[in-house]
Amino acid sequence: MPKDLPPKSTIYDYFDLWTYDGTLQRIHQCREQSEREASPSAAIIDSQSVKSAEKGGGCIDPPGYDAGKKIKGKKRHVLVDTVGLLLHAVVHPADVQDRNGGILVMATLFGMYPFLQKLFADAGYQGPKFSTALAKVRPHLTVEIVKRSDRTNGFVVLPKRWIVERTLAWLNRCRRLAKDWENRNRKALAFLHLASIRLMLRKLCNPA
Repeated sequence: MPKDLPPKSTIYDYFDLWTYDGTLQRIHQCREQSEREASPSAAIIDSQSVKSAEKGGGCIDPPGYDAGKKIKGKKRHVLVDTVGLLLHAVVHPADVQDRNGGILVMATLFGMYPFLQKLFADAGYQGPKFSTALAKVRPHLTVEIVKRSDRTNGFVVLPKRWIVERTLAWLNRCRRLAKDWENRNRKALAFLHLASIRLMLRKLCNPA
């Protein structure tokens, strides 16, 4: 720890407290400073599988294997607004499918963003299983699946989906998030929020 900061035990106590009481999640809400409504009407959801580092010990949340991306680790499921700011996130094993993890994200909003009306997602969230489960937790929310056209070749920017992919790329630049270093999912989620706070501060300091 830098010498101008308190002892590491004090720092950790605050960090541990803020991961429990939702302080980190409340800090990174800055939509009103961007001259937008506090509750968005549209959001984009996506996930990112991250390889786990070597770990040992009994107090570890188990990883999973993402067969599609051939990664053993954790999956970060994020919900962002149309600006790219993080609204909500969940960390879970990588073997959890997107449609199941997406429901976990939406079901743990706990009354946040009451004016949310539309959700943009990729093809991993299509199908009756996701739509039926979503209707139970968010009955007034409509889902638009943004697919890549079969006629296009090479890289193409997909409407709305590029926003959440850009946010994931920004977050992945944080060295602490380059791999899954944490034993507990809630600690991994806390560092995800800390990285999001840094992005928020950059937006506030450089509004242009």
